Amino acid sequence: MSDRVLVINAGSSSLKYSLVDASSGDAVAGGTVERIGEANGILTHRSADGEERSERRVDSHEDALGAVAEAFAKHGPSLEEAELAAIGHRVVHGGDRFADPVLIDDDLVAAVRDLVPLAPLHNPANLEGIEVARRLFPDLPQVAVFDTAFHQTLPEHAYTYAVPRSWREEHRVRRYGFHGTSHAFVSREAARVLGREPQDVNVIVLHLGNGCSAAAVAGGRSVDTSMGMTPLEGLVMGTRSGDLDPALHAHLHRQVGWSLEEIDRVLNRESGLKGMAGENDFRELTRLVDAGDEAARLAFDVYCYRVRKYVGAYYAVLGRVDAVVFTAGVGQHAAPAREASLRGLEGLGIHLDAGRNAATSGREPVVVSADDSPVAVLVVPTNEEWEIARQALTVVRR
Repeated sequence: MSDRVLVINAGSSSLKYSLVDASSGDAVAGGTVERIGEANGILTHRSADGEERSERRVDSHEDALGAVAEAFAKHGPSLEEAELAAIGHRVVHGGDRFADPVLIDDDLVAAVRDLVPLAPLHNPANLEGIEVARRLFPDLPQVAVFDTAFHQTLPEHAYTYAVPRSWREEHRVRRYGFHGTSHAFVSREAARVLGREPQDVNVIVLHLGNGCSAAAVAGGRSVDTSMGMTPLEGLVMGTRSGDLDPALHAHLHRQVGWSLEEIDRVLNRESGLKGMAGENDFRELTRLVDAGDEAARLAFDVYCYRVRKYVGAYYAVLGRVDAVVFTAGVGQHAAPAREASLRGLEGLGIHLDAGRNAATSGREPVVVSADDSPVAVLVVPTNEEWEIARQALTVVRR
């Protein structure tokens, strides 16, 4: 049996997949199926032989996984010859029940279904991917890896909201945090770059993409994180507002008559950078900033200011910080955002090297702080697929 794991991330209308060697992290092949349920689905398969793109009708996740199996058979590598050790599934919400990856069985499926009210947009799609994969690959062990699991080490005072006990106990209202798979991988990689063990290092991880979150990681354990009960809380994101006055919903409902559903939709899908500047692609945003667009400049400033606030807050939480780590699409590739987010923090021992920061490619972990900076600043590419594969393999090899 090899160390290869097929990683599946099922969304409501898409499916991402990757065949990963869990021991090395090499992505042997992978791709996406988009527009599930629409007339013209798109399958993109990448392997050692290049990229193959085709259009076909994909009515369901079962059709999508069937198309993936066909792509492997036609364009390689063969899943049979790959001798898969397991299938690893990304599951967004594990509530307070799952702090570790879990072998999938009927009880696990029932537990994830019970958590649907906490993630109504994500868990149903994750469940559909699991159920289809169990039908198509009945003889393979399958493992659920939860996006919230890494943050289950938060102390009670960090995850508790100041709301009535009945809300917390009966309705599961608390901070859960997300992007946990990324934060786990990146914080461990940061320790490796520093030449130290994870248990000896305190880091602030900034996962900055279309979705954004910060995490304070002490000795390899998450002790605070910016996303809360839902992914809406925290940093400014591509289309999400991040932190705001919780009375805003009531105000808009009273003054404008908008429903709670409409307000929630706008805060999640039409706010953030898109709401401020009309553009949620950070590359396009920076182009607009360079062209003198005032709305884009304000959006950029608000975005980076919010990151800087969280760095300061998590410095206070940790007491000692060994590194600030940037990851994900914006964190890895947008040097101006890194510079603006850390500007003025020299008093905390954070000294960026302008030349190193501007020269990063985002493909390999690099140090972008000055040699004499008491706190290292790193850029570490995330690899959630490898983390899921590694965790899945650990479960099946126990």
